[in-house]
Amino acid sequence: MSYSPRLKEKYNAEIIPALTEKFGYKTIMRVPKLEKIVLSQGMGDAVADKKLIDNAVVDLSRIAGQKAITTISKKDISNFKLRKGMPIGTKVTLRGEKMYDFLDRLIAVALPRTRDFRGINPKGFDGRGNFNLGIKEHIIFPEIDIDKVNRILGMDITFVTSADSDEEAMALLDAFGFPFIKK
Repeated sequence: MSYSPRLKEKYNAEIIPALTEKFGYKTIMRVPKLEKIVLSQGMGDAVADKKLIDNAVVDLSRIAGQKAITTISKKDISNFKLRKGMPIGTKVTLRGEKMYDFLDRLIAVALPRTRDFRGINPKGFDGRGNFNLGIKEHIIFPEIDIDKVNRILGMDITFVTSADSDEEAMALLDAFGFPFIKK
């Protein structure tokens, strides 16, 4: 038997029928789905210290379960002592089964470990059905060994969905079990 992520099975078995009933879709192809999750870290201090980027790539790769890449600057900005081609951040794009595995770990393990966690603010939608979430400390993930961390980093997580509106995207993420703050 082949492995299938828990949330992928939940999406196929429970979420598609629930959203079809809620929004009255004529076909299941109209039901919004999660297309990809992008994890990114901006490292402005990496201009002075190149080792920060190397450590960030290792940590982000460990969190995502997939190799992270270094993002480089596109132009010179003298106020920031930045030259074109310098490394300024890291990112990784998750799709398919790795995406569902990461989402499961984020909802079930990482977010509850956040200090003073009361839920996710639903204001992170962009108007086109995508959701952005900022995390202040990357040490909330169990893959990171706190003793080996020399610097606590934040990260941005973008959830790209096929939904046409924020309402549909919120219903999709809510069905996955996102702990949104209820108004």
